[in-house]
Amino acid sequence: MTKIAVDLERALVLKRRGGLPGRTTPRVLAQGQGWMVADVICTSGPQDRPYEEQHERPTIAVVLAGSFRYRSSEGRALMTPGSLMLGNASQCFECGHRHGEGDRCVSFWYDHDYFERLAFDAGARGRTVRFGVARVPPVRSLSSVVACTAAGASGSSDVPWAEIGVELAVHAVELAADRSSRSSALPANTELRVTRAIRAIGRHPDGSLTLEALAREAGLSPYHFLRMFERLTGLTPHQYVRRARLREAARRLITDGGTVLDIALDCGFGDVSNFNRAFRVEFGRSPLEFRRTPGTPGTPGTPGTSGTSGTSIKARR
Repeated sequence: MTKIAVDLERALVLKRRGGLPGRTTPRVLAQGQGWMVADVICTSGPQDRPYEEQHERPTIAVVLAGSFRYRSSEGRALMTPGSLMLGNASQCFECGHRHGEGDRCVSFWYDHDYFERLAFDAGARGRTVRFGVARVPPVRSLSSVVACTAAGASGSSDVPWAEIGVELAVHAVELAADRSSRSSALPANTELRVTRAIRAIGRHPDGSLTLEALAREAGLSPYHFLRMFERLTGLTPHQYVRRARLREAARRLITDGGTVLDIALDCGFGDVSNFNRAFRVEFGRSPLEFRRTPGTPGTPGTPGTSGTSGTSIKARR
């Protein structure tokens, strides 16, 4: 289990011991002119009834651990590690945990004018900028941003939050514009079955996670599991597992002092050559190059300063 997941499990254990209802606990990581970012741990589970909330500002939440069902006026989506939850200002939404307990996200909140300026620079030309979808799945172009975000939530002090906020907004606007919020109906209990497999991956991302083993966890045939998993997550199981392992390796390259070989083996790669090739494909550079300069290549600069002083948090994510 990764450090990100361990911290979530610790919060869940404390909740169970105290017999407390699920709740959301945000911790401000940084803020600047026009933006704020917080580590948000949610301990809600199937016993907690979802309730309607509202995004006060444009919101992008990077899911780091757990899973949950997100519903807004732009549609419904299963949120899994590596995906982005998208929210428009003044938009009502609901998060539910019917099929599992707890999640952890890093949420970026943007002032309206600042976000519109970023969106305009990214190519959006509408009078008002709104996300037309509820989610972006864990695509390769987001891997560096997600890994750096996880490193920051793990305690790294070298994370360039202002740059990540810009990069994340630009990617989200571009990727959301390419996706449709429409989705066809799924067979009953399919989401529950696939969520079991997703949470098994979260518990043992470095384990022997074959298609057959994950299908057994879900209670589906390999054929039906493969089809349903891709429809819900946007990735095949192989892509999902490999991307999760590579993101964890990238996070550890930023936060830990271990060798590349140790990190590769700990994250489920059998040999360092295969790891180096996969890492370069995913992040565009070698593990050692990533350790020296973890930010996304070509990340634009942005005004704003880091800090954690004084601003209250009203938005849930």
